[in-house]
Amino acid sequence: MKKNMILKAKQASLIILVVFCNIYASGQKTPATRSGNPLFPGWYADPEGVIFDKTYWIYPTYSAPYNKQVFLDAFSSTDLVTWKKHPRIVDTASIKWAWRAMWAPSIVKKDKKYFLFFGANDIQHDSAKGGIGVAVADKPEGPFKDHLGKPLIDKFHNGAQPIDQFAFKDKDGQYYLFYGGWRHCNVAKLNNDFTGFVPFEDGTIFKEITPKGYVEGPFMFIRNGKYYFMWSEGGWTGPDYSVAYAIADSPFGPFERVGTILQQDFSIANGAGHNSVIHDEKKDKWYIIYHRRPLTEKDGNSRETCIEIMDFDEKGLIKPVIITREGVSSNKLR
Repeated sequence: MKKNMILKAKQASLIILVVFCNIYASGQKTPATRSGNPLFPGWYADPEGVIFDKTYWIYPTYSAPYNKQVFLDAFSSTDLVTWKKHPRIVDTASIKWAWRAMWAPSIVKKDKKYFLFFGANDIQHDSAKGGIGVAVADKPEGPFKDHLGKPLIDKFHNGAQPIDQFAFKDKDGQYYLFYGGWRHCNVAKLNNDFTGFVPFEDGTIFKEITPKGYVEGPFMFIRNGKYYFMWSEGGWTGPDYSVAYAIADSPFGPFERVGTILQQDFSIANGAGHNSVIHDEKKDKWYIIYHRRPLTEKDGNSRETCIEIMDFDEKGLIKPVIITREGVSSNKLR
């Protein structure tokens, strides 16, 4: 009888311990294994993704009315899941000629310095003050200071509004700047210290490479020796905003449109566009970073930064990207 009582007491204690453990475990947070979309809170658009020293970085536009777009934030992550915000890496206090509409940052590391290209002021004609500028810092999170004290490009060339700049490093180490709004895209050859441009062989500075359907948001990457040129089509405030691409043997084209690879999903979000691409070379994983507008939002500035896997078929063509709420799996850089 006594043994039965002791056994029952032990069983009861074990049950209590199991229940307690379950209750405790239910209150613990399970480490996230997927990024989720959006990647971080807040309205952000035109994101450029890049890898610096085993860390993922995203540099977006702060999406707000133009007169409130007076700074740029950045975000960093080691696994694509947990993101750290780096507020105001540059603002109009450090860029004296800029006063609003700081847009679409693009960044490269060169000679142990970080160079941030950006658009400012949304100029509408050549006599307006503003255009594309360059800022420089010793760290990817800044603080960035004005590199020139004036815009790098402050005029319309070949009909291209000086916005939506993308700095591209070619296989031979030469840097180029792709840019342009108003349905025109130019490429220019940057000089060694990013203070200006080097003329092409024909003497021109700005070479137009506009593909059919181009509106804005150029981006380029190299895969298997081919140049993949991407851009945004449609209106940035509308549901038809989307991303198309072309493939060429040269960074100057000619770029024949292949097709659309990123667009809205009526069940998830609209206005999916203005993208960049991150390539984890060691694992050969490709990610597309872009912005989109939640279905519940009507304000054009209500845009959020998202990420998806980007794949290729056996011919090297980009497969259509499926936009999701789940995002991508955790990926540690090695």
